[in-house]
Amino acid sequence: MKDLDLKSGIQLYEELTEKPIDKEEIKKTRSNNMNNLSAFNRFTNELKEQDELMPVLFIGHGSPMNGIEDNEFSQRWKAMAKEIPVPKAALVISAHWLSKGTRITAMDFPKTIHDFGGFPQELFDVQYPAPGDVQLARETKSIISSTQVELDHDWGLDHGAWTIIRHMYPEANIPVLQLSIDYTKGPQYHYDLAKEIYSLRKKGVLIIGSGNMVHNLRMVAWDKLNENEYGYDWALQMNEKFKDLIGNGKHDQLINYQSLGREALLSIPTPEHYWPLLYTLSLKGNKDDVSFFNDKAVGGSLTMTSVKFG
Repeated sequence: MKDLDLKSGIQLYEELTEKPIDKEEIKKTRSNNMNNLSAFNRFTNELKEQDELMPVLFIGHGSPMNGIEDNEFSQRWKAMAKEIPVPKAALVISAHWLSKGTRITAMDFPKTIHDFGGFPQELFDVQYPAPGDVQLARETKSIISSTQVELDHDWGLDHGAWTIIRHMYPEANIPVLQLSIDYTKGPQYHYDLAKEIYSLRKKGVLIIGSGNMVHNLRMVAWDKLNENEYGYDWALQMNEKFKDLIGNGKHDQLINYQSLGREALLSIPTPEHYWPLLYTLSLKGNKDDVSFFNDKAVGGSLTMTSVKFG
């Protein structure tokens, strides 16, 4: 078709001008233009990827009350939103959505889920009306090849997502999705699966893992919750160990956390709050800086320590 178009264009030119045209020069010029265009497209595509590469966050979400309190943790979440580029959407991997198989929210307006009990009515009254993004859900499903991702129309935004996001984007003008955690799989599976969604960083999607590195509710010193930076020795030691391993890129040891000793087993008696960290570790790029924030212990056996990659 292209040769036919070139031939007919030359014939028309010659008929209208009554002048012969150098056909070889036309082909040479067109070839040079196509090469230049190809080079330009490669350049702009690479530039676009660099410009749009979003950071990745692991956020220690702590108590649901952080969703309505103006404290040092929520203030840092607000500040973080101003420090990073405005995302086109946010995808949250929350410790509070476990499923058999992997699912992703795929509705226009996900509901606000109050998945807790024993808190003030003010917390239950919160509604966070952020939109979803069905097309992004479908795209995410399509780029994950290691498992069949199901589009979910029943979940919404649990407190692992909205208690953080409502401080970061109070106008609820950023689409928010959640990707579930398959509780039947182990840490290596989750780390590997996360690699498949790396390309979303290039498209302006802010990926957040929401959990806690040290999370042992059964050992919380409830009478010490308001004591600043109160942590058991084993919790503080493990928190420092986690930061050292993360900062030095020793992901294998973090994946195999059960081999890190007694402190690790006390810090992670169940893995659901730890798994989101593995997703964010896997999404770290080779050139990404690593920085920590909200690096504090709470109630003896919890840490709010959070990480920014990029």
